[in-house]
Formats: sequence, structure tokens, C-alpha cells
Amino acid sequence: MTIRVNPYLTMNGNAKEAIHFYEKALDAKVLFISTFANQPENPQNPVPASVKDQVAHARIKIGEIELMFSDNFPVQPHQSGNQVAICLSTNDVDKSKQFYEALQQDGQVNMPLQTTSFSPAYAMVTDKFGVTFKIYTEAQQ
Repeated sequence: MTIRVNPYLTMNGNAKEAIHFYEKALDAKVLFISTFANQPENPQNPVPASVKDQVAHARIKIGEIELMFSDNFPVQPHQSGNQVAICLSTNDVDKSKQFYEALQQDGQVNMPLQTTSFSPAYAMVTDKFGVTFKIYTEAQQ
């Protein structure tokens, strides 16, 4: 089992631009990009056509560190200053569940732990200290 802690940047519709900027400015290597169009449709929360080309999840590597990115989902308001979260990455679903259960105590669940197209167990939680964590379980290859 591995556990990594990475900065996670949430952008306001310009994640692709930021990724390409860091790729050139910091010699970053793009590891993964998935857009909202690549996500399975959810009839209860449809993705507007205007944002389908925006980033749902991406990873770049700068030196030995990975940065993760996404654009705000349209129903989530973007607030400058809150675009950096801590991403806890593991390859163990049980460990992700443990992180999720612990961090939500006296905190707020922003997105329940669930399967996504890029992770078998993914969630967003703001803990009781106001720190936002994204819990990302790596898909088994």
C-alpha cells in the first residue's frame, strides 16, 4: 500500500491553460487529463455542454512532485483563495474509506466517497479545521 500527499488545484474553467503553462514554465510532464465529457452521464446532475471540454481530473509531475487539477464543476461556486486542497492518494480502497470516515468527523462532506471514471473511491471533505482534502484511490492497473 502506498500513500501520497499532493497539492490539488481547483481552477475556474482554465485548468488546461494552467497545465500547459506549468508544462512549459516548470518543465512539467503531463501524466493524465480527463474532461467532463469523458465522465459517465449522471441524469440527476447533467454536465452542461459549455463545460464538457473542461478538466474533471488531471495530474502533472514537476520534478519529484505531482500536482493534481480539476476545473470547478458548474454547480460548485469558485472562490479565489480556496483553490488549493490536499489530495490523499492511496492504492487501497479500505485506507481511503478510513481517511474519509476520520476526516468527516465534525467536518463537512463536499462529495461522498464514490466510484468515478478515474478512481474506484473518490471523495472531498473539509475537516473540522477548515482544511479541504480530496481522497483519491488509484485504479488498480
